[in-house]
Amino acid sequence: MSVARVAVGTVELHLPDVGSLKDKRHVLKGLKQKVRARFEVAVAEVDHQDTWQRATLAVAYVSHDSRHANEVVSKAMDFIEDHVDGYVTGVQVEIL
Repeated sequence: MSVARVAVGTVELHLPDVGSLKDKRHVLKGLKQKVRARFEVAVAEVDHQDTWQRATLAVAYVSHDSRHANEVVSKAMDFIEDHVDGYVTGVQVEIL
């Protein structure tokens, strides 16, 4: 029996051009949709929901191989860094 492995990554973002929570939701919604479609991962905003220019996104992927799960999440987080209208201020990846 194989054991499922879950990779979870969090990426903290600074969004200097966002002027309201509505703007922030719009920016993050598009980014999350692109990440989901490209990498088939789960993506959610998990912190700083009430702060305009800060966001923390979590990316999760389930696989039978922890190396593969880590690779998919790492690539998704690299994609976020390359496509966000702002800056990445912190990154963390865990295998559960």
